[in-house]
Amino acid sequence: MLTEVLERSRGLVEDTTYRRALDWKKAGGKVVGCFPVYTPVELIHAGGMLPLGVVGGGTSVELAHADSRFQSFVCSIAKSTLELGFQGRLGLLDAILFSSICDVARNLSSVFKRNFPGVHVDYLHYPQNMSSAGVIDYMESELRRVRDNLQRVCGVEISDDRLSASILVWNRWRALIADLYALRRDEPQKISTVELYLLFRAGTLMPVEEHIPLLEASLAEFRSRTAKPRDCIRVVVEAAFCEQPPIGLIEVLEEAGCYIVDDDLLRGWRFFDTPVGEEGPPLRSLAAAYVDGSTYSSVRHDWRKKRWEGLIDRVRLSRADAVIFMPAKFCEPALFDYVLYREALEKASIPHLMVEFEEKMWTFERTRNEVETFVESMLFD
Repeated sequence: MLTEVLERSRGLVEDTTYRRALDWKKAGGKVVGCFPVYTPVELIHAGGMLPLGVVGGGTSVELAHADSRFQSFVCSIAKSTLELGFQGRLGLLDAILFSSICDVARNLSSVFKRNFPGVHVDYLHYPQNMSSAGVIDYMESELRRVRDNLQRVCGVEISDDRLSASILVWNRWRALIADLYALRRDEPQKISTVELYLLFRAGTLMPVEEHIPLLEASLAEFRSRTAKPRDCIRVVVEAAFCEQPPIGLIEVLEEAGCYIVDDDLLRGWRFFDTPVGEEGPPLRSLAAAYVDGSTYSSVRHDWRKKRWEGLIDRVRLSRADAVIFMPAKFCEPALFDYVLYREALEKASIPHLMVEFEEKMWTFERTRNEVETFVESMLFD
């Protein structure tokens, strides 16, 4: 079964026509696009709609229109997402949600709204001052605004009861993802990052109720695997929180001698370090989870704990030997933070390597050589 699940997952990930979401649409459902990084999927799910991960076009989309809307120094994901719209591949969307990742995402929201007036486009203004006394109140009011707009899209009241039920479902889903990550951290020989990533990302492209049984069955099979550990170094991958690297690049890291024991791939779909509160007003619980229960991120500004301290904690928790920074080309949040992370890692005597990518990258030999050299320098130093 596991082989079939992984093959199906790869098919969904590589399919930029979103065929599973189209089936949902043909059955009468509504679809809401979720642009990285974090989207409150519980609000979408509680309205009976499908939250769909929209993370660019990968290597299969040729830019024919989007280049004229953006500067040449803009990240690939913004251009290819817009191109997907121009090519009609996002015609299934009833709405799409953007958030305060960076200036490019902010502008993409406006450009998308101007070019596709038939789609409800919303922009989530996440709080920037987590130490403010009114931050949870502000976050709750912003979630309420988005909920009210989504109600008009789905034609269903997103009641507290419906939202509470959705929180339960998504807590369960995130718990299973966390279990898979824990298994890879503790026994990386049993589950490769490519397998984990394909299975994980497939869940952003199908109904959560359909994905949970696949996660449960796959987790059981991964745990029962028998595999001998390889002579690899343990690494944390950092800075791939928005635009996603090509699967071939992840494969290269593993083939070159890296056990990836933690990463920030698709970070927004597992944004919370603890479950969302299941008691009390659900909007308040979601707001409190974002403010006090979220992981560190280059797109979440919280000076109560510095982001580089969060990275050091992750390295130590996962017993990693090194960090591989993997920012997308032109990703300002990641590249700005690299300076801070590098300084913190050097102070902690933790080796690191920078590997830049873009989603249309298709040849990896230079990267392979760099990573192999890095691995050998650590194994044989």
